[in-house]
Amino acid sequence: MPLDQKTPIRTALDHPHACHGCVFDLTEALADYDLGVTDRPRITLRPATRDDIPLLDHWSTLPHVISATTDDPDAETAFDGLEWEEDFAITEEHGPGVWQILIAEVDGRPIGAVQVIDPHLEPTNYWGDIEPGLRALDIWIGEPDDLGRGHGTEMMNAVIDDCFLNPDVHGIVIDPLASNTRAHTFYERLGFQLVGPRTFGEDDCLVYRLNSP
Repeated sequence: MPLDQKTPIRTALDHPHACHGCVFDLTEALADYDLGVTDRPRITLRPATRDDIPLLDHWSTLPHVISATTDDPDAETAFDGLEWEEDFAITEEHGPGVWQILIAEVDGRPIGAVQVIDPHLEPTNYWGDIEPGLRALDIWIGEPDDLGRGHGTEMMNAVIDDCFLNPDVHGIVIDPLASNTRAHTFYERLGFQLVGPRTFGEDDCLVYRLNSP
């Protein structure tokens, strides 16, 4: 079921912009997931709307989100001060298959977000010359109290499944900061393979890739 509506997602146990620098990253705390947790509330994912902009702006000011998107110790917001209105404008112009933000909720309470783009077609050319048939992901948990509860794993599994429902999608790429070693471990546990280092803007990142089953 495509993620264009509220969709119950699988737990980890169900499975064997010109955005600046390292937009597609994960906070270090998300690496502390627990595959043994089975009784937590189910997460749903829904398309973000402009009504979510104040929440996205708030999350962008939180230290754990900022540190996942830049190595600049003086940064005051994540995503290099991105204006979320620009994201929604891109979605409206190019469609959710090219650029979309999803809000993750637990019992109707927003706890995080995922951005899914087609890096070959999206208009900012963030990834440069890249092959078609890929998706690039960014994921973050909003409030610190929701870190380390397995939400990131569930969100990733749901989005990965949805991406690969499209037979034209054969791979997913991510680019965590090179300094974010715990995020590297998180992605590797999900099956992502290291492609190599790459600099995006002023940020040194590592590119990871997951191929379709």
